[in-house]
Amino acid sequence: MKAIRGRDDEELHDDLRHLQKEVFLLSLHGLGEAKNPARKRQIRRQIARIHTVLGERGRGVTHNAKES
Repeated sequence: MKAIRGRDDEELHDDLRHLQKEVFLLSLHGLGEAKNPARKRQIRRQIARIHTVLGERGRGVTHNAKES
């Protein structure tokens, strides 16, 4: 999360578009056996993290607590 929080909004939006496209492509090609079946889950989690950070910034939430 530190790496995501350290990036600016434009970079996060670019990453979000790229990851959403990758999930879409994996879904299209998902009919056959995937080389890495966990990749789609990893991408979805990364998308959720980016949405969380962007939402926090929109609400003005700050993180002073120690991250685990």
